[in-house]
Amino acid sequence: MSHRRLWLAEVGMPEPRWYQMCGRAAQVTGVLARHALATVPAVARNAPRGSTVVRAVLRDRLRALVCGLGASYIKGAQLLSTRQDLLPAAVCETLGQLHDRVPAMSTEQARTAVSSAFAGRDWPFVEFDWTPIASGSIACVYRATLHDGREVAVKVRRPGIGPRMYADFAMLAAGARLMHRLPGMRRLPASEMVGQISEAVLRQLDFETEADSLRMLGGNLSDLDFLRVPTPVDEVRADGILVMEFIPGLRRVTGGELPAETAALAVRRVLHCVYRMLFLDGVVHCDLHPGNLYLDLQGEVVLLDAGFVVHLKPRVRRLFAEFFFNMSRGNGRQCADIIVRSTDNGGAGADLERFRTEIIELVSATHKKSAGEFQLAPFAAKLFDLQRRCGLYAAPEFVFPLLSLLVIEGMINEFDAGVDFQAEAKPVLIKSLLTAVPREPAAS
Repeated sequence: MSHRRLWLAEVGMPEPRWYQMCGRAAQVTGVLARHALATVPAVARNAPRGSTVVRAVLRDRLRALVCGLGASYIKGAQLLSTRQDLLPAAVCETLGQLHDRVPAMSTEQARTAVSSAFAGRDWPFVEFDWTPIASGSIACVYRATLHDGREVAVKVRRPGIGPRMYADFAMLAAGARLMHRLPGMRRLPASEMVGQISEAVLRQLDFETEADSLRMLGGNLSDLDFLRVPTPVDEVRADGILVMEFIPGLRRVTGGELPAETAALAVRRVLHCVYRMLFLDGVVHCDLHPGNLYLDLQGEVVLLDAGFVVHLKPRVRRLFAEFFFNMSRGNGRQCADIIVRSTDNGGAGADLERFRTEIIELVSATHKKSAGEFQLAPFAAKLFDLQRRCGLYAAPEFVFPLLSLLVIEGMINEFDAGVDFQAEAKPVLIKSLLTAVPREPAAS
């Protein structure tokens, strides 16, 4: 049984059947067709008004299309919106509106969801504002007051979202299985990667797990006086509802609003948090986009969401820490050996000599470059392409740390493109390597 199917069985969710996937595929096709048919006349009507207006229309249609496709696609768009180095700034700005401004569920839907969750129990709220303060792909967040006077944020899962997301990832898994039949792709661990990614994303539907993750992050990072993580309210819990402390005064701060010294301080604080989570705690937060990660004018950091959190096995954490440490030192040969060690078969049948030679060149080209000079996305693309060409693939779990760093890289470049984020990791990496599981023997 696959990793994803084991998890579906664990949470009591049956594997989507073929007819459910076909139905979902028909929905996706219908949404694409409707938006294509609506976009053409909209562009034609606005063409006489100039290219600027046409581009604005296309951006609006793009946002509406992604929302129409549903939560799985919105999640992908949120991640892409952080990458102004890969997409035009206007497109990133458009997709960035989906961080916490996805069209909200109706007041009636929200009332029904919350009332159903607390049916047969005492109503815990003395006040409840049904106007959402944030609206994401999976849930909307509302402000409320408990009977003891505490102000809380109430996260409410969108109704009916689970089956659609399960079907989306089942289709993705089917596509991964087809990839194994293509020449040159048989060794690619596509099914394993899709299984692990789908499990991580679908766990965002489980608010009990998210509450546990919030408590864990708050506890692990409690010594950082510049960081705040909201505390779940354990005595007010229900299926599809997450109640946590309300943090007032949050707003998005752009890099241009902060003095250079404060912006640099904020970036280093964020990196320190990420490196602590990743290399010391073995926790990867893959969703640190601007809707979940807030900075204030003093460089303080607020981390709101803990849905898309992955726990690395000690062996994988050790290997990735070794890889990142040697990359920061420009030691490409060691990086190559670490990737070989992470594979299931030690690189049997792969072109190891070519792999090592090209990894050395790739790492050397990125050594001691600042955030503005080094782009992780092209580096990761070259690394994955090299693995494909040489027939050798790193542990599938490596994708999560890379995803986490890819998401925050866009924010880093906005606030302080001069930071050397590889060098910033060294103190945490050294501590991690001194305390982690024993190092495995190098590949021969």
